[in-house]
Amino acid sequence: MPETRIGRLFERLRGEGRKGLIAYLTAGDPAPERTPALAAALERGGAALIELGVPFSDPVADGPVIQRGAARALKAGTRLRDVIEIARRIRRQSEIPLLLFTYLNPVLRYGFEALARDAAAAGIDGCLLTDLSVEEAAPHVEAMRRAGLDTVFLAAPTSTPERLKLVAKYSSGFIYLVSRTGVTGESATLGDAVAPLVASVREISGLPLAVGFGISRPEHVAQVCRVADAAVVGSAFVHLIERNLEDASLEARLEAFTRELTAPLGEAQR
Repeated sequence: MPETRIGRLFERLRGEGRKGLIAYLTAGDPAPERTPALAAALERGGAALIELGVPFSDPVADGPVIQRGAARALKAGTRLRDVIEIARRIRRQSEIPLLLFTYLNPVLRYGFEALARDAAAAGIDGCLLTDLSVEEAAPHVEAMRRAGLDTVFLAAPTSTPERLKLVAKYSSGFIYLVSRTGVTGESATLGDAVAPLVASVREISGLPLAVGFGISRPEHVAQVCRVADAAVVGSAFVHLIERNLEDASLEARLEAFTRELTAPLGEAQR
């Protein structure tokens, strides 16, 4: 039986013949004390796993929506240590898997070993370092694995066969496949690179595969989950939060939107 919540989640989904929705939140947006309630709304709406994004001043892999979310979270005083405390608060109320989504700079300042120790103690289940080169990932992976945490890496349509093999080697829990080149953001349509990328990675890894970047509509979730094990939605959630910052019904709106996104998953499995 897989040891982490992430591993157990995908084993359960596979056993039930279901696919999952992975939801991204910029932790601390609009304020650190608000994030646990937003995470709870996502879970009620059907999200299977939550990525907690660490706000960073130079989020080069993210589009304007998540950049603005990071700016709001930083303005509210959210730092990596605060995100770990947010995870601890979520874990008091929920067993949903939590993946820390961060850039390398905050981790270097915090320290690999310290982050692994503190994240595990807070109930975080894994870490995705967006700008860590997989060729240089061994020390990070070793520190995380010693703490019992999964390490998730990104594979893109432009990844070479050699890089895909390294991603498969160092990933655990699942592999995050990027649906397109460029940055995160909502999109009207998905490209045709998803299915070939999924097929290529299936040949070298038995890990679950999740597809993200540009997924913002129920039909996108359905399309992705015909070939992959999970769909990742980020900017669409952050955009909804941005449009309803002062609205007391924000959590209810977030829950309702999550239900819309998860509604077609049954169809995607047939």
